[in-house]
Amino acid sequence: MRAIPLLTLLLGGWFIVPAHADEAQDWLSRLGQAEQQQSFHGTFVYERNGSFSTHNIWHRVQDGKVRERLLQLDGSAQEVVRIDGHTQCVSGTLIAGLGDAPDSSARALDPQKLKNWYDLAVIGKSRVAGRPAVIVSLTPRDQHRYGFELHLDRETGLPLKSLLLNDKGQLLERFQFTQLYTAGVPSDSELQASAECKPVVLDSDKASAAKASQVWHSDWLPPGFELTSSTARKDPDTKVLVNSLMYDDGLARFSVFLEPLNGAVVTDTRTQLGPTVAVSRRLTTPEGEVMVTVVGEIPIGTAERIALSMRTDATASKQ
Repeated sequence: MRAIPLLTLLLGGWFIVPAHADEAQDWLSRLGQAEQQQSFHGTFVYERNGSFSTHNIWHRVQDGKVRERLLQLDGSAQEVVRIDGHTQCVSGTLIAGLGDAPDSSARALDPQKLKNWYDLAVIGKSRVAGRPAVIVSLTPRDQHRYGFELHLDRETGLPLKSLLLNDKGQLLERFQFTQLYTAGVPSDSELQASAECKPVVLDSDKASAAKASQVWHSDWLPPGFELTSSTARKDPDTKVLVNSLMYDDGLARFSVFLEPLNGAVVTDTRTQLGPTVAVSRRLTTPEGEVMVTVVGEIPIGTAERIALSMRTDATASKQ
C-alpha cells in the first residue's frame, strides 16, 4: 500500500528535529498563509481504509473571502461549497474527512502552538503533481493524536500531499493532488453550486448553546485540546435536544454529542473507519441516562476515555 517507508522517514526525522524545527515552523506558517491568500484549482485523490475517490477542487481568494467548491468525480456527483470555511450547501454523502461540520470555520495554523504537542521537522524533498515539494513531519509527543507527513509546494506552500499516520507509522488517510494549477483564478461559473447541492440551514438556539457549555464539561482531555464551540440543537426526528461540543489542538479535532435517552434501550458501540472513530457510551446523570458519542480523528482508546469523562455541573456538584 505504501510507496515509501513512512515509519523510516518519521524515525529518521526525529534525529534532525533540533536542526530543522525552525524551518518546519516556517513552512507551516507558509501553509497557513497560502490557503488564505492563494487561489488555485486542481484534482486530488483521497484514500481511506483502502478505498479511493477522486475530486475536483476550485479555491478562490478574493475581496477578503475564501470560496471553495469540491466535486467528487467517482459515482454520483457529490458536492460541497464553503465560504470562509463555513459550509453553504452539500449534495450526496461526501466522504467524512473531506466535509467539515456545517458550522466549522476555517482555522489559522499556529506552529508555535503545535510544537507543544508535535515534534516538527523538515525531513526531505519530493515531487508531487509535477511540482517540487518539501516534506514536513509532525510527530505527536503522546499517544492521543496521530502523526502527519505534509508535502508542501515549494512555490506556494500549498499542501500537495498529506499522510495521516498512526503510532506504528501505518497509513490511515492520504490526500494527494494529481494536478494543481495556481496561475489562474477560478471563475464564478466554476464556483457555482449545481442544483443538487442543497443549502445548509443552521437552526441552533444561541441561548441553548450557551447553556450547553455551562452544563457539560470533560473531567479529562488530552493535553493541548481546548473547547472551541458548543451548540444545542433539536434532533429533527426525536425532537430531543442534543448538545455538541467541539475540541481542537490546533490541528486535530473531535466532537462530543450528548443525547438524553428518555428510556430508550441502546448499546455501547465503538467503530473505526480509517482515522475516524466513533465511540458511544451510556452515562447516568441526575437527569437520567445520556448517550455520549465521541467522533473524530483520534485513537479509539483516547475517544473512549473522553466519552467516560463527560460530566454535568449537577453531577460534579454531588461528587
